[in-house]
Amino acid sequence: MALTGIQIFKLLPKTNCGDCGVPTCLAFAMNLAGGKAELSACPHVSEEAKEQLAEASAPPIRAVTIGTGPEAVKVGGETVMFRHEKRFENPTAVAVLVSDTMSDADVDGRLQRFKELQFERVGLHLRPELVAVKSESGDAAKFGALVSKVAQNSDASLILMSEDTTILAAGLKECADKKPLVYGASKDNLDAMAELAKENSCSIGVKADGLEELSELTKKLMDAGVNDIVIDSGARTVRKVFEDQVITRNAALAKKFRPLGFPTIAFPCEMTDNPMKEAMISAMLVAKYGGIIVLSDLYGESLFPLLVERMNIFTDPQRPLATEQGIYDINNPDEKSPVLITTNFALTYFIVSGEIDGSKVPGHLLVMDTEGLSVMTAWAAGKFVADLIGPFVKKSGIEDKVKHRKLIIPGYAAAESGGIEEELPGWEIMVGPRDAAHIPAYLKSWKA
Repeated sequence: MALTGIQIFKLLPKTNCGDCGVPTCLAFAMNLAGGKAELSACPHVSEEAKEQLAEASAPPIRAVTIGTGPEAVKVGGETVMFRHEKRFENPTAVAVLVSDTMSDADVDGRLQRFKELQFERVGLHLRPELVAVKSESGDAAKFGALVSKVAQNSDASLILMSEDTTILAAGLKECADKKPLVYGASKDNLDAMAELAKENSCSIGVKADGLEELSELTKKLMDAGVNDIVIDSGARTVRKVFEDQVITRNAALAKKFRPLGFPTIAFPCEMTDNPMKEAMISAMLVAKYGGIIVLSDLYGESLFPLLVERMNIFTDPQRPLATEQGIYDINNPDEKSPVLITTNFALTYFIVSGEIDGSKVPGHLLVMDTEGLSVMTAWAAGKFVADLIGPFVKKSGIEDKVKHRKLIIPGYAAAESGGIEEELPGWEIMVGPRDAAHIPAYLKSWKA
């Protein structure tokens, strides 16, 4: 935010009423400054203050939403150049390209891979989000038919690509309710494209020949009342697209240059015919600073690492990834199967559950909420100790699922075994391995 907590405080009513959820207006102002609260939480702020605060709190790079419903894609909204300064807000959206000159088999293949190439990692669902539908035939009816096919056969948000507004209008007839991004505004068709976007309440993609021309086009769009803009400098070489991404981000954040304060779209699919080189260019753009990247096709061997890179970059470094507390049944356990316990740090959970699964021994894994801390850290912080573990086990419902009363705790929490036995009368506390890699061997010697 542009304003400090004290500057925001001066614009608040200073009643300390607590209606916002915190006891004082100063505390609320500090939360606003840190991005931990919304201005709407204060019911007493004046309209004048709302206007000033809304303008001050608007991110330097506008957030743009493509699509509707749960599958809508939000890009932009960024406030920092580097992730360690705060966090990156909205992950780079991944799109796959289909064209109205492709065969039905090629289109069907891409849509099928779009559906199938989805992955689970550390509790997160990783997938591509967009399908870019491009008109290359110049036939409005053919383009409309392809848009209809994509809309009906996928849950993707859409990008409609053409410089001909007549063709785009045909596509919009088939999917206007999905609020796609209409891409292809340029100096030659800007006014018509702006009208089309306004009529259909869609975001607009602008392509120019360099950043100077791009700035002029976005100024004209803003003057026309179109603000949901995605920008393309026109660069189609690796060096140039990298330079333009960095310059655009710096201009918006450091220099507050509003005409470039929009998310970007880039086309690795137009920079090379080599799928692996395309993946490398895409990886660069995820890091620096693509809002949307359009791929020629989807391949599991390159898409998965790209999505994992995106997950790592756009994970909030101030918040550990955590798994939901509860009982996780692995390998179809029964009432005689072993019971293990661990913390809800996502990486810990996935390593431990993976080793149990790999052992082929059925087991119940209790995951305890330790605020996303690992076993060793949680134990040192007093969040994975006997007087907390005992009540959790009692309330978890595990006693209804097994006949035995044996609990395997991590080796790093061995010091808590005696205390846990006091908290859980009748239970035998067994100290498991320190290293998760030794869990399979340990479980194979299990006896109820």
